[in-house]
Amino acid sequence: MVVGCGGHGREVLTIARAVVAAGGPRWHLAGFVDDRPSDENLKRVQRLDVPYLGGVAWLRDAPPDTHHVIGIGDPRVRRAVAARVDAYGTPAASLVHPDATVGPDTRYGAGFVAFPGARVTTNVTLGRHVHLNQNATVGHDCVLADFVSVNPLAAISGDCRLAEGVLVGTTAAVLQGLRVGRDSTLGAGACVVRDVPDGVVVKGVPAR
Repeated sequence: MVVGCGGHGREVLTIARAVVAAGGPRWHLAGFVDDRPSDENLKRVQRLDVPYLGGVAWLRDAPPDTHHVIGIGDPRVRRAVAARVDAYGTPAASLVHPDATVGPDTRYGAGFVAFPGARVTTNVTLGRHVHLNQNATVGHDCVLADFVSVNPLAAISGDCRLAEGVLVGTTAAVLQGLRVGRDSTLGAGACVVRDVPDGVVVKGVPAR
C-alpha cells in the first residue's frame, strides 16, 4: 500500500514494481491511500492500473498482512502521516530499487526507500522512513536519523550526522564530518561547509 498519490508516491510505486520484478519480496501492490488527492493525480494513478482505495484511515481496517510505504517527499509531512499510520498497526515496508547500492555494514529502519541510482557506501545508519532519491549518495560512517530526505543528485560526505526531519535539496553537498540539526533544510545546490543548527534553512555556496 502506497500512502500518497502525488508524484513522489507514484515514483515509490515504480520502485515497488521493480523490486518485485527483480525477484525480491513478492508484494501484491494493493493500491494508494490519500486524504486529499487532486483530480489530476487520481487520473495519473488510474493510468498506472493501481486502485485508489480512499483516505489514510482505510489502513485502520486493512488486512493483517498489509504493509505500507509512505510516498511523501516532505519529511515533516511524512513524519506526521507516519504517526497516524503507526496508530493503525500497519507495518512499514522498506524498498531498495535494484539499481540502488546499499553497501556492507549498513543498517536501515522500517519505511526506508532507496530510489534508482542511490548509493550508500559502508557503516551507514539510516533511520525510519529515510528517503534517498535518484542518484543521491551517502558516504561512509554517516548517520541519517528518522524522516531524512535526500533529494536527487545530492551528496552527503563521510562521517556526517543528519538529525531527524532534515531535507537535503537537489544537488546539495554536505562536506565531511559535519552535523545538520533537526528539521533543517539545505537548499538546492547548497554547499554546506560548517555545522547547521536546528530548524533553519541554508542555501548558497558556501551555504548560509
